[in-house]
Amino acid sequence: MLLTVSGPPGSGKSTTAALLAEHFELEHVSGGDIFRELADERGYTPLEFNKLAEENEEIDRDLDRRLRQVAVERDDLVLESRLAGWLAGEHADFRFWLDAPAAVRGERIAEREGKDPERATEETRAREASEAQRYREYYGIDIEDLKIYDLSVNTARWDPDAVLDMLVTAVDEYDAAGDEGQAPVDLEVEF
Repeated sequence: MLLTVSGPPGSGKSTTAALLAEHFELEHVSGGDIFRELADERGYTPLEFNKLAEENEEIDRDLDRRLRQVAVERDDLVLESRLAGWLAGEHADFRFWLDAPAAVRGERIAEREGKDPERATEETRAREASEAQRYREYYGIDIEDLKIYDLSVNTARWDPDAVLDMLVTAVDEYDAAGDEGQAPVDLEVEF
């Protein structure tokens, strides 16, 4: 089974993906972790590395190719990244999109990174705008178009365990429906 968890920074992707992986006894691969490792290896903060990626498209393309390869070659996985649903394409059994208002996400990031919430919110908005532009430019993807996702959840409304319960229920019900469910959206994007 391949589950994808996507959404903007601070939406609860990492927490939810880890909980899903634990619940279903699947491996968890995080695009954010890989991006932060790449930034750290080169001596950049994630924001600085994101700015560098604006000037060097190979940073994004390399990361996306790696994640796409993981999605295509591995089974029993929760893949988490902004583009995980797109990267996994037809290989995904279920695609989740998580979101929350920018102020909520900024507060979460601020708490996690020890920053001022307003600063974290501003940085997050700048990062999102940059990434959205690059996704359109590189792949023709409108990150705000959620039609490829099987379920979208506003994580500001529930705690992590409640979000997990919803997603587990969705996967269990989806599995119960078998092949009688709706056909997946065609995802013809080359990474």
